[in-house]
Amino acid sequence: MPRAPAEAGDVSGVRDLRSLGTIYWLGTKELRGFLRDTVLMVLVIYSFSFAVYSQAQSNSQELHNASLGIVDEDRSALSRRIASAFLLPYFKPPEPLAAADIDRAMDLGQYTFVLDIPPNFERDVLGGRDPAIQVDIDATAMIQAGLGSGYTQQILTTEIGNFVSRTEGSFRSRSQGIPLSPVTLSLRVAFNPNLTTAWFTSVMGIINNITMLAIILAGAALIREREHGTMDHLLVMPVTPFEIAMAKIWANGLVITVAAGLSLALVVRMLLGIPVAGSITLFMAGVAIYLFFATAIGLFLATVAHSMPQLGLLYMLVAMPMNMLSGGNTPLESMPRLLRTVMEASPSTHFVSFAQAILYRGAGFDVVWPEFLAVGAIGALFLGLALLRFRSVAGSAT
Repeated sequence: MPRAPAEAGDVSGVRDLRSLGTIYWLGTKELRGFLRDTVLMVLVIYSFSFAVYSQAQSNSQELHNASLGIVDEDRSALSRRIASAFLLPYFKPPEPLAAADIDRAMDLGQYTFVLDIPPNFERDVLGGRDPAIQVDIDATAMIQAGLGSGYTQQILTTEIGNFVSRTEGSFRSRSQGIPLSPVTLSLRVAFNPNLTTAWFTSVMGIINNITMLAIILAGAALIREREHGTMDHLLVMPVTPFEIAMAKIWANGLVITVAAGLSLALVVRMLLGIPVAGSITLFMAGVAIYLFFATAIGLFLATVAHSMPQLGLLYMLVAMPMNMLSGGNTPLESMPRLLRTVMEASPSTHFVSFAQAILYRGAGFDVVWPEFLAVGAIGALFLGLALLRFRSVAGSAT
């Protein structure tokens, strides 16, 4: 007799619950396998701790706490004004220095910059005689020397110009009523007031490592099954290739989600002291959506590769360009039109976009939901393709 519709629905529901249970238990097997793999555990811990910290601290691209000595041979209001203009966090408080001690101090590396203000400097400036200020720079500190020379020139030009403008402006305002400078330029730097490199590189390090480890862990999990011979055992059991693939996706995605959350809270906020403007919970929700795409790419590459070295080579061909062109290093607007169009179809581009919006600018869900939707839609497409590929490879193996 034909089965009643309600009874057929019950059987289908039981089958779905059994499939979910199978995916859960296979996922716990993946977690146990990961915990026994010392190399992968060390890689995850290193990538979300020391790698993020070192990238933030060693890749500084701004002037920070540069040592400065000042030889003030003028001792005028203008020279004191110049000395007080060199402020933290760019320069340490200036230290007075005698002219005879300049060479010895530079040879000993006591100062990166030494400013020598000659006698009668203020009088010559007001007299229009264009006096010279000597700036000695220790170029062995290459980045600070290059950036600091520009900052020093800007500070000197601004302070001398303001001093002359104020002095001459009072006379001109009385005689002609015309100010010396009719325009004042005011700069406002949003989200990173001091342009501190670590604020950017630390968070971008976490974002890039999420993509890297999602691909490596998911791909390594499948290749490990193949190398140990346990894949054949799984395929002869009453489990489907879909259940095997989804178990690997959720287990490895969970590892990366937890590691990324701890890195953001402990390394970035606590250890480095970098403020996070937005909601970490919202960001982690976006990470969970993105990981379906990234782990699917890892599974897809593992079905093509036959060993870990081959997976590493495929990773270099796929993931490294995806990271470099996702907008984290170079804005999409500066890329060629064709390349920009191609990268807009990659979930990694949308992932970097909403991650920066949440963590840097404090955006809420009402702002980033289109990016969430794009990551989910494109990621679901790639996930479907990866599952089809995995199912066909597993079917041919049986």
